[in-house]
Amino acid sequence: MTSASLVVLQSDLFAVLVDVLPRVARIAVFIAVGVFLANLAVGFGLVEHIAGLSQYLTRPANLPDEVGTAILTTAASTTAGYGMLAEFRESGLLDDRATLVAVTINTFFGFVQHIFTFYVPVLIPILGFEVGVLYVGSRALVALGITLAGVAAGALLLGGDNVDSSATAATDGGPMADEGTETRREVVEHAWERTLPKLRRIVPRLAVVYTLVVVLTRTYDLTALTSVADPLATVVGLPGAAVPVIAVFALDTTAGAATIAPLVGVEFTARQAVATMLIGGIVSFAVSTFKRSIPFQYGIWGPAFGSKVIAVNTAFKVVFIGLVVTALLTV
Repeated sequence: MTSASLVVLQSDLFAVLVDVLPRVARIAVFIAVGVFLANLAVGFGLVEHIAGLSQYLTRPANLPDEVGTAILTTAASTTAGYGMLAEFRESGLLDDRATLVAVTINTFFGFVQHIFTFYVPVLIPILGFEVGVLYVGSRALVALGITLAGVAAGALLLGGDNVDSSATAATDGGPMADEGTETRREVVEHAWERTLPKLRRIVPRLAVVYTLVVVLTRTYDLTALTSVADPLATVVGLPGAAVPVIAVFALDTTAGAATIAPLVGVEFTARQAVATMLIGGIVSFAVSTFKRSIPFQYGIWGPAFGSKVIAVNTAFKVVFIGLVVTALLTV
């Protein structure tokens, strides 16, 4: 290998590391927070207090009260909420079916945080009040529909065999001691001790998968995946201008919003604009699943169960976005 080739290889490797390491570090921090909070909630007996806020979702879905802590945590951090659910699954509190139901119920609460961090401060100003609020409201309906479908699925599909109420979140290091026999400091220390083994398992897996994804996305052009935009727009009866907008929106939400905003009232009605962006969201699943969902979900759950989570999430999103698009264009 020539010296020039070595320089190019080192440059590429450095670029990959610069892309991968901050992502892995950020996700690892949130996972640590989620697992740590799960162990603290059990250790301090907080589950009973939090359950009162989320019992209207967890109890009809036949899920234990502990899942309520993860649901409410997801509103602040999706990664932390997923970390808590991963801890509950590994502890034996939830089996795979119960975990999938819990992940589905989490959907609306994961959406809530984006209202304040992205939709209100960024997207609505770009789209204008009417289109912006209609789009955010449509996305909220999609997320709420998925959450309610998760509750219904739990009511129909879950029973006593799917939940082990005798299990605790503390799988790494044995069961939690009775809270009355430990000082607060000891509870905190034990919660952190049980968090470390989880990080040792998840972080290396995250690093490997993210590295592979970055290398592949640098090697192959994923924009070809947006070629499905044309037939989708034709089937639902959107204007021809929807095709390039969908393609842009599928790759970058903010750029897509900026592209369609000046066309509202010219090429699109408000409803057509929102339907176009929602379809762009469907098309983007192929790209976002490969670049973000696979590394994240595989890192949290491993490839086997992570694939199930991705499949369930994607199926629900496609179905409910399709329903909302249909309502926008026909009602």
